[in-house]
Amino acid sequence: MRKLLATAACLLAATPAMAEPDWAPAVRADYSASLGSMWDWFHRNPELSFKEVKTGERMATELRKVSGMQVTTGVGGTGVVGVLRNGAGPTVLVRADMDGLPVEEKSGLPNASKIRQVGVDGVEAPVMHACGHDTHITAMVGTARRLAALKDRWKGTIVFIVQPAEERVGGAKAMLADGLYSRFPKPEYALAFHVAAGLPAGMVSASEGIQYSSSDSIDIDVPGIGAHGASPHAGKDPVYMASQLVIALQGLVSRERQPLDPGVITVGSFHAGLKHNIISDMAKLQVTVRANDEATRKQLLSGIQRVTTGIGTLNGMPADRMPTAKVIEGTPTTINDAPLARRLNTVMATTLGPKNVVPFEQTGMGAEDFAYLVQPDSKVKGYYFAVGGTPLADIVAARNGGPPVPSHHSPLFKVAPEPSIVTGTIAMTAAVLDLLGPASGN
Repeated sequence: MRKLLATAACLLAATPAMAEPDWAPAVRADYSASLGSMWDWFHRNPELSFKEVKTGERMATELRKVSGMQVTTGVGGTGVVGVLRNGAGPTVLVRADMDGLPVEEKSGLPNASKIRQVGVDGVEAPVMHACGHDTHITAMVGTARRLAALKDRWKGTIVFIVQPAEERVGGAKAMLADGLYSRFPKPEYALAFHVAAGLPAGMVSASEGIQYSSSDSIDIDVPGIGAHGASPHAGKDPVYMASQLVIALQGLVSRERQPLDPGVITVGSFHAGLKHNIISDMAKLQVTVRANDEATRKQLLSGIQRVTTGIGTLNGMPADRMPTAKVIEGTPTTINDAPLARRLNTVMATTLGPKNVVPFEQTGMGAEDFAYLVQPDSKVKGYYFAVGGTPLADIVAARNGGPPVPSHHSPLFKVAPEPSIVTGTIAMTAAVLDLLGPASGN
């Protein structure tokens, strides 16, 4: 991030303007006329994973307005698929995720979400677009409109997928299980982007290898034997055992993993008991696990199973009351196809200007279920890129002691919608045109 900010700070100086594509002004005009208000509606009306009914309906309506678009709803639950054909040629998939998060918005924006919703877990919660998915789907509409207007410049098929439940890393799998690659044209290429709060608006960045880490969510149940808090010897304390487990899990990262292979185990939730002086009979942990390769991922997951059982044995739990760990959702690493990434990074530099395409830097271990769309056995080549979401001056100010830039999943999260959506739309349109245009051999 230091290198990125140093590079970005240099760009505050005036640089010569670069000729942009002749269709780029139409994207800006579309934002002023329509896309801006559309984003506003999406931001005010977020929906939880697999509950994106209104969002899916709105996206289906907008895609149906695009000339020649064939739209199917209910794919993988609430998912939407739009197919735009324009003669013989390759097939390109463009994906945007649409779910919000169970977060109460405190961004201070005039259109801050006030929505509450019951999720698939049966729990009612406030809902917020705290990860920018509202910008992704809005930019998809802008991209679809522009490509439909530029049919004289490309040949082939574009499959637009509006994906549910990225936040639960289950939506891509659900759409594939519902025939995404059999009921609809199977792509040679799959493209997606994510708005990035820490990247200056107007810039893009994509790796020629790993873009995102793997992610696995694990529920751990630690049974105990209830007793009075004044007589701990009469029971088995699950809070004590679960606390041992929280500490022991970190040994898998610090003492068993090769130090140069990234890995994270975070206990995000710990629940047990109802009263001060009662030893409960159950503690529950929710854990996220991250890795950058399948070997490390497998090592950490198997280690969690071993350590979980070991804590039960250490504390003398009977065989029918041993702690258990269950993987409830997960996604592998998101890896960009290297030749495709080099090709499209060049397209980005040509389209947006070289100064606006910065080297990719993995600053955390975020994950994406886009990975399921580009698994090696599918033979679909993937390109996932980041689009800057925060004005450069705000990022530089934060670096110099000013207000911090809120992170993704924060109740304070916000990005500048216009540059994010306009840049995302221009970048995605340019990528598709390159893959389906005359230079592709059509």
